[in-house]
Amino acid sequence: MTAPAKGPASYFPSIEKKYGRPIAEWKDLIRASPLTRHMELVAWLKGEHGLGHGHANALVAHTLAEKA
Repeated sequence: MTAPAKGPASYFPSIEKKYGRPIAEWKDLIRASPLTRHMELVAWLKGEHGLGHGHANALVAHTLAEKA
């Protein structure tokens, strides 16, 4: 039995269901963006792709943490 995801990853199933794209695709978009700051990326996902704040924040936080 797998433990439930914690932190930003806990949002991933609902993000995929609501927006119809796999998480890997969202992460690729974030990495390809010329923006680098957390809140700039969150605002971009909200404005350009219609994500809610919590979902955008979770995607950006998880993606930027991978780079560190």
